[in-house]
Amino acid sequence: MSMSLPPTMKGVRIRQQGDPANMVIETGLPLPTVKDTDVLVKLHYSGVNFIDIYQRTGVYGVQVPFTAGREGAGTIVQVGAKVTSSYGLKVGDRVAVFTQGAFAEYVAAPAEGVMRLPPSVSTKVGAAVMLQGLTAWTMVQESHKVSSGQIILVQAAAGGTGGLLVQMCKYLGATVIGAVSSVEKAKVAEENGCDHIILYKTTNVEEQVMRLTGNKGCHAVFSGVGQSTFNADLACTRRKGTLVSYGNSSGVVSNFSILLLSKKNVKLVRPTLANYIAEREEFVERSTQLLKLLEDGAIHMRLGGEYELEDVQKAQDALTGQKTMGKLLINLQA
Repeated sequence: MSMSLPPTMKGVRIRQQGDPANMVIETGLPLPTVKDTDVLVKLHYSGVNFIDIYQRTGVYGVQVPFTAGREGAGTIVQVGAKVTSSYGLKVGDRVAVFTQGAFAEYVAAPAEGVMRLPPSVSTKVGAAVMLQGLTAWTMVQESHKVSSGQIILVQAAAGGTGGLLVQMCKYLGATVIGAVSSVEKAKVAEENGCDHIILYKTTNVEEQVMRLTGNKGCHAVFSGVGQSTFNADLACTRRKGTLVSYGNSSGVVSNFSILLLSKKNVKLVRPTLANYIAEREEFVERSTQLLKLLEDGAIHMRLGGEYELEDVQKAQDALTGQKTMGKLLINLQA
């Protein structure tokens, strides 16, 4: 079953990994082929994430050529032969998707990674929360089980994933220390729920964390920064605590000796979302919980800038340049 569809679409193609100039807007791309367990989604918005940059630059290996983008939201316009009976999805459903190829007008997504949006969650928020929301929620549930009474350090506490981590940790009863780069971002971190805020450009984060924790450090540190904060992140983690290093915004962590973990019996985790929701049951469980958090107002998605598809390079530059507060989106309805 399908709606009337055009033969071609517009999308961002990368034929060679490297600098931003390798991202090319192509207007004559054929619509993706829909397999028996796929849905074809007319995307309204796509989310901008660091993983897009890692794929484009070559930090993450991806077979080229490929269509960029890892998440989006829109309306199902075609379903595979086994989708309705197996997954309950149908043409006309408003959904969020976690799949490759979301910087395009249409994307074919495996139904097992498609989340139907409830009326209370807008399509725009659906596109914004899919990857970062599930990443943050699986981390506070599985990378380190956050619970009441714990003290947690969140790096980039005014950012997309960082801001959600703050809110989720507060929801779970933790005390949250947020590290940010500016006074402006400190205000956002405070709105996200941080109990304490450290301006890392002018203040020694480790010294402040130790002061706030009675020299014990944090039960867990969540950091998507990578290389530039890794040593401090490790130092801020208390004995038997957990360092969750989930990103590389400043570069990939290198020259690390595993023996450093034995100093305080620290657990080091380097998670990826896909490995937490690889099974359909896992995806349904975590996405259902995430949507409930949004519906109940336990978390909110802070939206940042909005760009047209032709301006995807500007969006990535804003992300890498630490100019963002909240989630950046690509508007595919223009």
